[in-house]
Amino acid sequence: MAVLIETVGPAYRLPGAAMAILPDRRYAGAITSGCIEADLILNADDIRATSGVRVLRYGEGSPFKDIQLPCGGGIDVMLFRLQDRNILEQLTKVRKLRQPVSLVIGREGRLSLGIYKKTARNFDSFSLGFEPPLRFVTFGAGPEASIFAGLVEGLGYGQTLISHDATTVACTRASGNTSRELSHLSQLNDVEVDSRTAAVLFYHDHDYEPEIIRRMLATPAFYIGAQGSRATQRSRLKRLEEAGVHQSELQRVRGPIGLIPSSRDPRALAVSVLAEVLSIVANSADLSTPSKVGLFS
Repeated sequence: MAVLIETVGPAYRLPGAAMAILPDRRYAGAITSGCIEADLILNADDIRATSGVRVLRYGEGSPFKDIQLPCGGGIDVMLFRLQDRNILEQLTKVRKLRQPVSLVIGREGRLSLGIYKKTARNFDSFSLGFEPPLRFVTFGAGPEASIFAGLVEGLGYGQTLISHDATTVACTRASGNTSRELSHLSQLNDVEVDSRTAAVLFYHDHDYEPEIIRRMLATPAFYIGAQGSRATQRSRLKRLEEAGVHQSELQRVRGPIGLIPSSRDPRALAVSVLAEVLSIVANSADLSTPSKVGLFS
């Protein structure tokens, strides 16, 4: 295994990038765009024979003058023989449960699991933090909902479109995207929402929204947003307040949604909303706390 444990200056990948190297020199993953992978494969032959651990510096400050990094920075790569496959199996199980966790690599290349911490190099180890991947619950009817569902699922995010409208469900499903028809609100009790889940509503008939939003506010979803104008948002919040939703909870409801003001083309709106969600993730504190999974209730 080769793991990028530190960068100095500009770098192609972030710390935590990994590469698995097989005995026949086939490999999966990458540390750079192809600058050092061949050298890592050669070093892996020695590591496999000696069971040792190497930390190799490439780029700035490296003794390997014949290996250049076009980005101009420097990187440290830890190369070690994989001895703890069982730990990786445990990691897979924890991640399937959508629980935050850290994979800790000791100075001798031994692996262990620990409480989630952001990826960082420590004095005697390297901690690789795994947050649950982002996922989306999309509510609504019409092309806006279907196109947004297709966009995020096409990019590899977990996504489920839930709609009262059979046509929207059928169109979304025909495009190969996950969708469910909502015939009764009690069906929402089966949908899991955690602190790495974004809920987005695309309704023109806003009468469907209050109960869905109220149930969403009972979950730790980090993003709750609904389509509509500023006037629609004011009306939406007033209805929720009249239904007994506290002012502090109303502040969680975003609208109008998206980074592009007044986007009306469904494709532009989808990109605009996704960009807003990703900007919140990039600029926010750790979304993995709390880590408990909540249900609509």
